[in-house]
Amino acid sequence: MTQPELQPQDEYNKVLLANVHPAGWRNPEPAGRYNLVVIGAGTAGLVTAAGAAGLGARVALVERHLMGGDCLNVGCVPSKAILHSAHAVAALRDAPALGIHAAPAAAASPQVDFARVMERMREIRSRISANDSVQRFRDELGVDVFLGEARFAGGDRIEVAGGGIGAGETNNETNSETNSETNNRTLRFKRAVIATGARPVVPPIPGLAEAGYYTNESIFDLTELPTRMLVIGAGPIGCELSQAFRRFGSEVMLVEQGPQFLPREDPEAAELLRAALERDGLDLRLDTRVSEVEVNGDGKRITLERDGKKEGVDVDAILVGVGRAPNVLELGLDEAGVAFDRNGVEVDDHLRTTNPRIYAAGDVCMRHKFTHAADFAARSVIQNALFAVGPFGRKKLSALSIPWCTYTQPEIAHVGLYEHEAAERGTEVETFVRQLGDVDRAITEGEEEGFVKILVGKGSDRILGATIVARNAGDMISEVSVAMAGGVGLSALASVIHPYPTQAEAIRQVGDAYNRTRLTPALKRLFAGWLALRR
Repeated sequence: MTQPELQPQDEYNKVLLANVHPAGWRNPEPAGRYNLVVIGAGTAGLVTAAGAAGLGARVALVERHLMGGDCLNVGCVPSKAILHSAHAVAALRDAPALGIHAAPAAAASPQVDFARVMERMREIRSRISANDSVQRFRDELGVDVFLGEARFAGGDRIEVAGGGIGAGETNNETNSETNSETNNRTLRFKRAVIATGARPVVPPIPGLAEAGYYTNESIFDLTELPTRMLVIGAGPIGCELSQAFRRFGSEVMLVEQGPQFLPREDPEAAELLRAALERDGLDLRLDTRVSEVEVNGDGKRITLERDGKKEGVDVDAILVGVGRAPNVLELGLDEAGVAFDRNGVEVDDHLRTTNPRIYAAGDVCMRHKFTHAADFAARSVIQNALFAVGPFGRKKLSALSIPWCTYTQPEIAHVGLYEHEAAERGTEVETFVRQLGDVDRAITEGEEEGFVKILVGKGSDRILGATIVARNAGDMISEVSVAMAGGVGLSALASVIHPYPTQAEAIRQVGDAYNRTRLTPALKRLFAGWLALRR
């Protein structure tokens, strides 16, 4: 297998490749039988392999592309790096409202060096890549790392094809065919984990492939800022990158086929984000679909449809962000007796597949496709695959309270149930909301558009879900997640002392609001009578 190519081929991408897919890598001779073989070196695979090896298991890890998976290479790390730059642009833009003005000679608006923004991203990515490197997993963690294509050859073995120079061989053109044959390895296992992740979904729009487009797997290769950009899909990827590229100076149109941005989120939260994106100057199109794409000179001609009406739009670049599909093909899952469909590998609540020797974790099998969800699912897999005895000691996926966040400005974070989900389940809830416009710290910072919303079971203070819209909602949601995981009720959050002033104080104030509802007229009369006796 040849080393992948990354663009641009600068010093930072060279360091990245040297860490996550080094040229001339020699796949080791397999051990007789592994306690665990992990396919896929994204978050789920890396956590599983490192955790199991640290507990004394003999572990093999197979990766066909780049160690670190989407999160390191084309997801969380690069996106948050450029979002930080985009947030800085907005801070400079909004500074005059705070009484801060640029020097008279400075430009009226911040000047963005897009090439440097992307170079900084690549520099950061290359530094972090050492944590996910082949060398670290081999030398520090004791994992046998195989670079190549993995395929099940039965219910207890995996074939790894290609993957670098075999032990004792040399890298030259005369023996390349021999290398390809001798590099094939057979890995026998007691347990295996499928952690092959997911890939971007590309809608079947006529002309899209011919005109060319970006996904999250290619957008971070850019070194020049597109003048006009169309973003298809208003999920987390679409919203985050739309806002960033607009702040960098692109004219951005964001198209969503449905009636709401971030379709799965709280409607009030999505509406606040829509207003924020409009203030940034994005051209937002809801209930709109892209019906056709044509090459138009150096650009692309887009046909939009809404309510039966068509409109032509010219753009220079297209970013597709309509969702992700699990990587389940060409793994030999049928030969291993592992059931799967378009939604991914079929697993039970213990993350075990239909072959009891084989487990799965991460985007390939889970509804929540987040790095942190894959991380904690992998921890469950280690316990269930290697240490559980029968039904004893098994961890359940359903027991995890998984929060998530969309890192726009403002951020939108959530954990647990939404109100509509509770209604669909027939679960009666009470909802308590604190608007940031009533929170002192938010007022002082001019960030009054946002809220903390917490759902509890009717007649109880048990927290069932929460949504937070705020600049640092992703940090704030963890307090609610801790409460849910620890069985701490909303009334108890009211007694947690928060530093004043902070935006997180809104969480305590929601607890206060809950406690006030418990003070019934009868209790008020009782307290009044008691106080009268104390006079």
